[in-house]
Amino acid sequence: MSKAPTVVVGMSGGVDSSLCALLLKEQGYNVIGMFMKNWEERDASGVCPSSLEYEDVVRVCEQIGIPYYSVNFVKEYWDSVFAESLREFQAGNTPNPDILCNREIKFKVFLEKALQLGADYLATGHYCQIRHEAGHRYLLKGNDPGKDQSYFLYTLLESILDKVLFPIGHLHKSEVRELARKNGLSNAEKKDSTGICFIGKRDFKQFLGGYIPPVSGNFEDLNGKIVGKHEGAVYYTIGQRKGMGIGGAGDAWFVVGKDITRNVVIVTQGTDHPALYCDDLVATELSWVSLEGPPVLPFRCRAKVRYRQPDQECCIERIENGYAYVSFSQPQRAVTTRQSIVFYDGDICLGGGMIHTPGPSYHSLRKVLPPPEIQ
Repeated sequence: MSKAPTVVVGMSGGVDSSLCALLLKEQGYNVIGMFMKNWEERDASGVCPSSLEYEDVVRVCEQIGIPYYSVNFVKEYWDSVFAESLREFQAGNTPNPDILCNREIKFKVFLEKALQLGADYLATGHYCQIRHEAGHRYLLKGNDPGKDQSYFLYTLLESILDKVLFPIGHLHKSEVRELARKNGLSNAEKKDSTGICFIGKRDFKQFLGGYIPPVSGNFEDLNGKIVGKHEGAVYYTIGQRKGMGIGGAGDAWFVVGKDITRNVVIVTQGTDHPALYCDDLVATELSWVSLEGPPVLPFRCRAKVRYRQPDQECCIERIENGYAYVSFSQPQRAVTTRQSIVFYDGDICLGGGMIHTPGPSYHSLRKVLPPPEIQ
C-alpha cells in the first residue's frame, strides 16, 4: 500500500483553514496543521492577538485529530513585507501588503518550511482553484464571486501551484460555514478576519503614524488653491473621499494626486470628475502564472486594478523592457500607483504586475495651468 501524501495546512484560527484541514483528512491525506506567527504585538491588556489565534488552531486540530505546530516568521515578514510597505507609503504610493505576504511569506518561506518537513503539499484556505490540464497548472477564480482571492495570488508560478492545494475554492462561503457547523468545528461561527495581512483591522492613521511620523500639509485643488489642511500625505490614497474634513459648498472632495516632495494632497470635487479616470496604464514587475510566460501580444483580455472590482475589458498592447502597456475599453477610476493590475482569460488568472504609471487624465493638465495667485 502506498503511503498517503502529507499536507501541511496553513492554519490561521479561522473557519476557512480549519475546514481545509478537515476536508483533506476526510480525503485520506496525512494532515499537519501549522500556524504562522508573523507579527509581534500586544494589545492594551498585554495580550498578544496571535496567541489567541493559535489557541483556536489548537482547539480545532485536537478536535479533528491532527498534529499541529507553530512557526515564527516575524523577521521574514518585517523584512520582506512590512518594511517594503513602509517604503512605499513614504514614497507616496499605496502598496498592497496582502500580495507581498502571499509572494514572500505564505508561498515562499512557509512553503519551503513545509517541504523541508517532508510535506508533499501546502494547503491554504484561499478561495481560488487549480486546474491540471495537458501538463500545465492553471490558477482559477474561486466559485464564490464575492470571496474570490485570485487577485492576491497572481504572483504564484505554475511550479508553485504544483505543490499547493486550495481545498475550499470550489465552495461558497455559506457552504463553508454550513460544513463547519455540521462537523461541529469550534470556530464555525467565528467572524472573518479583516485588515492588513497578519496585522488585522485597526485605525490606519494611528497605526501608520507609529512608523511614519505625521507631517501636516495642504490640500490643494487642481489649480493649486489651498482648500484645507491634512495630517500627512502618506495617509491618503487616490479616489479617497472620507477623512479629509474639507468643508464648503458643492460636491464631495476626492483625492486625485499627491506631491510628496511638497507634502501636498491634490483634491477635486465630484464623484465622476475626469481627474479620477484614465484610459490606460503602464505596469511593471510582471509575473505570469504560466511557465510559457506572457501571451502573444497584443492580447485582449480582462483585468482588475483593485480587489472586488468587476473584470474590465482591456488590451495588453505591448511589453518593452519589463513594462506592460495596457489600454482599457472604458475609463478606469482611481487607478493607483503600486496597486496591482491582474489579468484574466475567463476564470483563468494569467498573472499581473504592479501599476507603475496611470495614464493621462485631467489631472495631467495641472502641469500647464498657471500658478495659483498669491493671496
